[in-house]
Amino acid sequence: MSLEFLWYVPNQVDPGHRGDDAVDGHNSLERLTELARLTEDHGWGGALIGTGWGRPDTFTVATALAARTTTFQPLIAIRPGYWRPAHFASAASTLDQLTNGRVLINIVSGQDNLAAYGDSEGDQPQRYARTKEFLQLVRRLWTDEEVTFAGEYFSVTGSTVATRPVVREGRPHPRLYFGGASDAAQRVAATEADVQLFWGEPLDGIAERISKLRELENELGREHPRLEFGLRITTLVRDTTEEAWADAEAKVAKMAEAQGSKDRRWFKAVGQQRLLDLAERGEVLDDNLYTAPGKYGGGGAGTTWLVGSAEDVAKSLRKYHDLGITHFVLSDTPYREEIVRIGDQLLPLLSTTG
Repeated sequence: MSLEFLWYVPNQVDPGHRGDDAVDGHNSLERLTELARLTEDHGWGGALIGTGWGRPDTFTVATALAARTTTFQPLIAIRPGYWRPAHFASAASTLDQLTNGRVLINIVSGQDNLAAYGDSEGDQPQRYARTKEFLQLVRRLWTDEEVTFAGEYFSVTGSTVATRPVVREGRPHPRLYFGGASDAAQRVAATEADVQLFWGEPLDGIAERISKLRELENELGREHPRLEFGLRITTLVRDTTEEAWADAEAKVAKMAEAQGSKDRRWFKAVGQQRLLDLAERGEVLDDNLYTAPGKYGGGGAGTTWLVGSAEDVAKSLRKYHDLGITHFVLSDTPYREEIVRIGDQLLPLLSTTG
């Protein structure tokens, strides 16, 4: 199975995301297009574009970047509730047609400012039950005609999406990525997602989660091709191991100075808490998984970092691949500089993996 390597495009209103260069026009179309084109030029298949109220609209950003590139695949993060299934299915399949099948989708069910756009949710089981319905209905709208669906959260009657997604062998529609470590999230992933994305846990934690998801596939009766797995993680790469660790420790020292300004409201998520708990096991796990960033405000993919030379980090990523990871979403800051460095130094070492 071929490997996929994606980057991350930080569509943010505020400059300086995770230590990025706070330059004028950091979120302009010109700047974001430059980042997208650099991914094309330096070995990346595309990039994840994050979502959340308070950011520029992710789908709009992805559409603009797709129009200005030729091979760039936007992994578009979207939220059920922000989107209705039929509206989303139509928008995504239209963009997929216009880009000759370059669209990838990341379904996000985590916390957001729902009231700001008129949405509301119940408890965690209800949130993921709604997500499951969303995924089921979107798949049907992409592949069937005259769809009638009456669920607890969504319904359509006689619905046909006029513009169909691009179909290729092994690709009936845009690939659906999904995250989440709670029991409810894992049950949705096991039956409805195409790719389960993990954050940067140690190898034993990833192995445990893959095993659990395989068990759930069998227990719940998955109807789609086998679930695939991906890793979303920060990779701090330098010319030498020593230089990488010196820079990593310097970055964390700066984070520690600014710790009081960090917003940690969303760290209640099960997956995020798993990452924060890793620091109790040690500051460095496996060969080079650095847990210190999580102590000082690092969140999500910035909570743990793989640190080292290109050879060090490639060795670690190969070990994740040996567990079954075939999709990698990597990043570091400053984003522009690291697209080039990591693309040129790390990706060639992984091109023959497997």
